[in-house]
Amino acid sequence: MYGKMTNQRIRVTDLLMFILGAAIYAWSLVNINIPNSLAEGGVTGITLILRALFGLNPAYTTILLNIPLLFFGFRMMGRRALIYTLFGTLSLSAWLWIWQKVPMTLSLHHDLLISALLAGLFGGVGLGLIMRFGGTTGGTDIIAQVLERKASVPMGRTMFVLDVSVLVISLVYLDLVHMMYTVIASFVFAQMINFTQQGAYSARAFFIFSNHASEISDAIMLQLDRGTSLFHAEGGYTKHPQHVVYTVVDPSEVNTVRQLIKDLDPQAFITISETQETLGEGFTFEKHRRGFFDKLKLNHRS
Repeated sequence: MYGKMTNQRIRVTDLLMFILGAAIYAWSLVNINIPNSLAEGGVTGITLILRALFGLNPAYTTILLNIPLLFFGFRMMGRRALIYTLFGTLSLSAWLWIWQKVPMTLSLHHDLLISALLAGLFGGVGLGLIMRFGGTTGGTDIIAQVLERKASVPMGRTMFVLDVSVLVISLVYLDLVHMMYTVIASFVFAQMINFTQQGAYSARAFFIFSNHASEISDAIMLQLDRGTSLFHAEGGYTKHPQHVVYTVVDPSEVNTVRQLIKDLDPQAFITISETQETLGEGFTFEKHRRGFFDKLKLNHRS
């Protein structure tokens, strides 16, 4: 990840999103996690342990703990990745300091379940924004990157082990009940990071193997106003050439496409997969209406 960023430009938009994401993440830590004794994984979790045991301010320990990690991994990080990581770390530290000076206490009536859900929600959205735009707040992902390069240990495995280790150590200041609610918060946190990174809209992609590919393609364009592509393929057993229709539709249109295919070719082989993000011309939320002559053209082809 880091090595691929070496020659990429630093974008102001990315830095602004890092500031916004760090503000949301830090607000969650200061106003939800800390008042309700909910732990965190990674370096952030260590800063909360140090606060609970020694009264150290997380705004300062966030920087102090990340400095040796940055030195540890800077040779494997390109210029852009290094700047982004440093900027993300400093943004998080700055917002932790600001939110402690400008407290915004939430009236949650000591409800740990609501606190855990909100901690996961806001924390995941904040960190997810940073990661969506190519940033990081340093910490365990630097260690994971180095171990992946040096020892071929998958990053996900390293980060999981480190996060679990920090959560277990957090039991020195948390009881088991608060730890269980922390696990709930961590689950919601992970889901919100995925949601924020991948986008809120989940479309459905169809691969349709049929002897009537052209008719199916035309019908999808005519009836659903969705773009299609035809791929040339060859049967693995028969070695006969055939066309494959590829299209992406709204989840609400899946049953319509299925019925359309069934009417034209009941023997068609179909695969449907979830696609988290669809970009570029040909797929939009608002479908334009075809003109009269466009429909005549498609009807003529079919």
